[in-house]
Amino acid sequence: MAVEHRNLHNEIKEKLQDDIMQDALSRFADQYPGARLKSYENVESIDALRDRLRDMKLYTADHIEKVADDFEAQIKARGGQVYRAKDGDDLKQCLLKICQENHVQRIVKSKSMATEEIHLNKFLEAQEVDGQKLHVRETDLGEWMLAVAGQKPSHMVMPAIHLNRQQCAKFFSKELHEEIPSDIPFMIQTARRILREEFMTADMGITGANFGIAENGAIGLVTNEGNARLVTTLPRVHVVIMGYEKLIPKIEDAAKIVRLLPRNGTCQRMTSYMTMVDGPTVVMQKENGKWVESKRKQYVILLDNGRLKAAHDPKMKQAFQCVRCASCLNVCPIWTLVGGHVYGHIYSGGIGAILTGLLGNMEAFGQFSDLCIGCRKCVSICPGKVPIPDLIDELRARYVKQYGMAFPEKIAFRKILTNRGIFHKLLRIGSMAQAPVKSGKFIRHLPLFFAGMTKGRSLPAISDNPVRDRISRLAKNNPSNPVMTAAFFAGCNIDFVFPDTGESVIKVLQDLNIAVVFPEAQSCCGKPALGMGDRESGKAVAKQNIEAFEKAGADVIISTCPTCAETLEKTYAELFQDDAEWRTRAELFGAKVREFTSFVAEQYEKAGRLKPTPGGEKITYHDSCHMRRGLGVWEQPRKLLQAAKGLEFVEMKNCDKCCGMAGAFGMKYSDISLPLLNEKLTNIKNTGATTVAVACPACMMQIGGGLDQQMPNVKIKHVADILAERL
Repeated sequence: MAVEHRNLHNEIKEKLQDDIMQDALSRFADQYPGARLKSYENVESIDALRDRLRDMKLYTADHIEKVADDFEAQIKARGGQVYRAKDGDDLKQCLLKICQENHVQRIVKSKSMATEEIHLNKFLEAQEVDGQKLHVRETDLGEWMLAVAGQKPSHMVMPAIHLNRQQCAKFFSKELHEEIPSDIPFMIQTARRILREEFMTADMGITGANFGIAENGAIGLVTNEGNARLVTTLPRVHVVIMGYEKLIPKIEDAAKIVRLLPRNGTCQRMTSYMTMVDGPTVVMQKENGKWVESKRKQYVILLDNGRLKAAHDPKMKQAFQCVRCASCLNVCPIWTLVGGHVYGHIYSGGIGAILTGLLGNMEAFGQFSDLCIGCRKCVSICPGKVPIPDLIDELRARYVKQYGMAFPEKIAFRKILTNRGIFHKLLRIGSMAQAPVKSGKFIRHLPLFFAGMTKGRSLPAISDNPVRDRISRLAKNNPSNPVMTAAFFAGCNIDFVFPDTGESVIKVLQDLNIAVVFPEAQSCCGKPALGMGDRESGKAVAKQNIEAFEKAGADVIISTCPTCAETLEKTYAELFQDDAEWRTRAELFGAKVREFTSFVAEQYEKAGRLKPTPGGEKITYHDSCHMRRGLGVWEQPRKLLQAAKGLEFVEMKNCDKCCGMAGAFGMKYSDISLPLLNEKLTNIKNTGATTVAVACPACMMQIGGGLDQQMPNVKIKHVADILAERL
């Protein structure tokens, strides 16, 4: 499939400078989480609802052919007709034939993402039936305005969320050739006046479906405007266009969707309209000047377009768990900054990247998939528990397998990252080469076209004395009769950028009567390569690390980087699913891996050292994305800080929102990274804290760099440093 070549960075800058959109999205992002939770106040367990929905949708994917066959049989038994379209072109020709057979001239539509996916409106408007061009009208208010504006939806549920009422009034005025004031009630009343005529004169109504029930052939429409109900009841022909993923087996399964979709989509316990259509009904139509009663015709078109292939894919079938509520967009730190249009396709955000790839446009997926930073905020809120970052990683790996990698990335990963000697030598050379621009522990200014990298934040300098060079000295302090031996996985950042923190880690562990060893053959955890889809390099470094730590024979493996910890503990075993020997070794290795703060909190609690102490200096804490949502660790670092002498712990607003680093993303997309950083700095400032604690070196790099330039009176410290200072 052809893909449009775009300048994504320019598009991002344009959206960031759109004050109207920025205001709309920031207000929505701020209000949505609380409003959503309020809608669940009468629900005992949100997770229980989510689990039931996920399980039902996965069952459907596993039995998709039978569910589709049952659905088709029930539709036909009620007098409807069913077509199965393999792709968009097939569907368009099928629909055109229906229009011709029924002498359709005028069509009204209710919002359907499937029709947007195949650009149906553009096709229909170019067709003639009985010598007249087809007239197509969107009846969803937002979709209508976007059609007039020549824009695509920026959100699956609120397609025109990026517009304000003044812009809407302008589009109304252009379409209706009259001056329309920017008064919302007036615009709604005007829309009713115009659209009622469209409904009354339409020959065909086209809708999507929120679900289609195999047990009785009914389709469900969950709406707030009521236009979908008019589209399904007034025209003499009703066409339902839906993807296979909308099918569900039983009537009772509809409740699993309806109890979650409105709450997650629009923060309502129930939408204004819940419409069920279970076959053709009687319709009144004018014939020879008289109103007569006749049978409405119903057609259901099931769109494949890559869906059936996904349903049979052991990993990608999880995309079927999506109910198109768009809650993942509502909490996505990237989408809430740049909106939906920069994704360049009908579906935006992380789920949009997945759907774009699955629906056959892997090249388009490759263009914008790295706008997903893997923060997992979407996973924590998704009603179907779709593991969006994991599916994106899977598609990235498939993209690399199909198209390969860019030459610089290939060299960086396969020639440097996988060769520990070269990699570490280059880091040592970098520590010397940075001398002209280094100022203390920071690089505050860079010359020429590199200047943008230090705009709004300083960069950390590479240490000339990494952790591995200190081990011989630090090992002398190991206890003579330890309770256990811990192998320290430092990771690139702690080893070469924040070695003082690495020293603090060792000091804290030794204080717990734990001997610490440092396998010098360890290297990068491999996440940079894996995040870019290069599993070949990821497997290579995984084998190096597993072998290095096997030789150490330690009781536990400690990591102070949550990204590393998650990669070591979970990802390595997944990498070797098809290799029995290495899978077993990776699982044994992963079983020993512990994130530093959760391990130390456990040891402190056993020793009675985790009790809160009287306050003092104000300190706040930033949750790293991988820590809180990848490892599920968030209470333990807080307990450690509350137990640390001389500190008063205060929470910051949006403590678990991404700081904007996200590995290479922070450098590649600095225009997005900096606003996220600035929001984080504002939230830190508002706490009145003089120190911000973190448990992730990448976050320490990003937030510390921002503090250095913008708030130098506020310090940033790893939890390990705070604990070590009190020994």
